Amino acid sequence: MSETEQTAQAKPERKKVILSGIQPTGVFTLGNYLGAVRNWGQMQEDYNCAYFIANLHAITVRQDPAKLRQQTVASYALLLACGVDPQKSLTFIQSHVPTHAELSWVLSCYTQFGELSRMTQFKDKSAKHPENVNVGLFTYPDLMAADILLYQADLVPVGADQKQHLEITRDIATRFNNVHGNVFTVPEPYIPKLGARIMSLADPTKKMSKSDENQNAFVSILDAPETIVKKFKRAVTDSEAEVVYREGKDGINNLMGIYSAVTGDSFETIQRDFAGRGYGDFKQAVGEAVAEHLRPVRENFDRLMKDKAYLEQCYTEGAKKALAISSRTLEKVYHKVGFTKPIR
Repeated sequence: MSETEQTAQAKPERKKVILSGIQPTGVFTLGNYLGAVRNWGQMQEDYNCAYFIANLHAITVRQDPAKLRQQTVASYALLLACGVDPQKSLTFIQSHVPTHAELSWVLSCYTQFGELSRMTQFKDKSAKHPENVNVGLFTYPDLMAADILLYQADLVPVGADQKQHLEITRDIATRFNNVHGNVFTVPEPYIPKLGARIMSLADPTKKMSKSDENQNAFVSILDAPETIVKKFKRAVTDSEAEVVYREGKDGINNLMGIYSAVTGDSFETIQRDFAGRGYGDFKQAVGEAVAEHLRPVRENFDRLMKDKAYLEQCYTEGAKKALAISSRTLEKVYHKVGFTKPIR
């Protein structure tokens, strides 16, 4: 084997960069957790992960300042409670890293007015908040593009509501690269391994959502154990009283899917274990299993929220790392557009 071949063989393959931001506006539902969030711990072994609290994005809608500060720190704690390790993943609060706002301005000069006008989220939020159709809401996609492009992200997890934003990010990056050379990595959507699809407990034909007006329709991952059990006891089922997975039994199918996701039991095992026991026993068992499955998250979150000094240390160090990484990209951009090097 030649020296070149030995060097190539010894050099580890570069991990791809995956970036995701969450708004500080609430807590994950059981559906969010089982469908995606519980895989974050494993993802940071397979990718170079960056997670941030998108509090700059949050103020496109009026916020209570004290509540936003509290929710920002709580959301950061929740990331860690769900398995994100700040020693393995880049974890920070968006407003602590000024490069996001700085690059957003440059990118807004490479974005067409018509492109932003066609964004469906702008139209939807404008209709929902007609008293506050602000410029930040309109240029939101440029800030999101900056979030992604600063870290040269290869992959971005996207739901249906964010797909259009990733598409415009790709367009902006490609346009800038065509003018100035290969500056930005053009990101691809990240399609995670299919997790459990969790439906509403009140209407099992709809996806579980924290925006549901019926508080019994969804389970928050920080709900107290007794609250979780109570919500499952009230879950909509059918009149057959048979725990079996088949078409037309949406409520029971959903509960079996949840029970399988948190226990690892197959549907066949579940059907056998609950044969002849009725829905009352099954709902109780599902509620208790979910409460126990979420116990480490609740306990970790409570512990972290009592240790504000540790949280501050983590997000301060995360911000410093994020600033160092993102500044390299911003310096390239500034040079390309004719600015002098930014001073820090």
